[in-house]
Amino acid sequence: MGTTVFERQQPAASTIRQSLMDTRHGVFWLDDLADVPTREPLTGAHTADLAIVGGGYSGLWTAVLAKRRNPAARVVLLEARTVGWAASGRNGGFCEASITHGRENAVSRWPEEAAVLERLGLQNLDAFESDVAEWDIRADFERTGALAVAIEPHELAWLQEQKAEAVAEGDDTIILLDEAQTRAAVGSPTYLGATWDTRGCAMLHPGKMAAELARVAEDLGVEIFEHSLVKNVETPDGAGAVVRTAAGSVTAAQVALGTNVYPSLLGRNRLMTVPVYDYVLMTEPLSDDQLASIGWQDRQGIADMANQFHYYRLTADNRILWGGYDAVYHYGRKVRAQYEERPSTYELLASHFFTTFPQLAGLRFSHRWAGAIDTSTQFCAFYGLARGGRVAYSAGYTGLGVGATRFGAEVMLDLLEGRETERTALEMVRRRPLPFPPEPAAAIGINATRWSLNRADHNAGKRNVLLRTLDALGLGFDS
Repeated sequence: MGTTVFERQQPAASTIRQSLMDTRHGVFWLDDLADVPTREPLTGAHTADLAIVGGGYSGLWTAVLAKRRNPAARVVLLEARTVGWAASGRNGGFCEASITHGRENAVSRWPEEAAVLERLGLQNLDAFESDVAEWDIRADFERTGALAVAIEPHELAWLQEQKAEAVAEGDDTIILLDEAQTRAAVGSPTYLGATWDTRGCAMLHPGKMAAELARVAEDLGVEIFEHSLVKNVETPDGAGAVVRTAAGSVTAAQVALGTNVYPSLLGRNRLMTVPVYDYVLMTEPLSDDQLASIGWQDRQGIADMANQFHYYRLTADNRILWGGYDAVYHYGRKVRAQYEERPSTYELLASHFFTTFPQLAGLRFSHRWAGAIDTSTQFCAFYGLARGGRVAYSAGYTGLGVGATRFGAEVMLDLLEGRETERTALEMVRRRPLPFPPEPAAAIGINATRWSLNRADHNAGKRNVLLRTLDALGLGFDS
């Protein structure tokens, strides 16, 4: 069994220790917000045409797009904590075109729809960018594209395959870079080559994006209530639904659920997702000399090609966000604050950071945080209607929801309106994925898969019997 570049080229322990010495356990994106409005919790009885549960991207996009479709609609949004507090404020800020967690996932699961799904994903990102301009959303949006970098020799063939597929499809937006070109673009001694998807990804500030969507929603007339945990959704005989919190209720004609990784209010969806914790470091701002030592003038998002991969990007003030690799599942499907503090993972991330950028030794990390990813067995979102068509849902974005939640909001609104659209006709939308098994089977299966993915990274990418079996069953994952 071989070693990876992060084991062959480890930084000094003192470099890691010093970098983490004064790191704040908190979410940079949320700390970076100014003049955040306070919103009252729901009290008493209210009525609405549409009640939305969840104040992250999924719920917020549903609110603003519902008002675009019908400006006269009464829309109420309920959030258990504060707008953007959970996954929407904790992610890396990669706004990708893919609505299927990558082209390979689409081809393996919905081969006859793959081209359509890719087109719809790009259209969605274009519409996202248009909405940012129309509503003057100030969220540091940059359509930079993204680099997929090879850091092990066996990954170079994957780059060639990506480029060949793009050429076969007449796609000239994928640029293949050799080792010298890659290192000239971004200066890391670990890089062996890359592809640059120049169109399919944008960077943004996640906290600002959530805050600005909430501003737009309220400007359009949406009522937003924070600190309003929804206890249940009742659908009495006849029409409508009642959404209840501890201190109030909303009687609405229809309900949209955007509860992400948290236990679904629908029994049918309780086993459809599991929370997988992802960990992130944010550096202090780089000096001009430090930034010059890297280059990175095109400011692309970057991810390496390993199964256990890192993702990283520059912020508007030239910090580097560095996350990924050590995704962790905790027995019992719980979402708990205590899982966010994991010193061994932060130390591992810091080590890998300085292997990638040894010229930045001495740089410190200002923030560390974690968040739970709502993982589904198809590794992208699923959608549907419940309660006689009165309740729509989307969930399971599996860490790629910044852009895809806008598409999901359109799907939920289509379904609630009973509209037959190109979106609702998709097999991806019509077919539900397999649920995860209950414990202890879930923990055994997830952790065995994680171990196998790590083993593949140490064995020239070769997938073992478990991974090949999952692939054959349509449950495999290739990042």
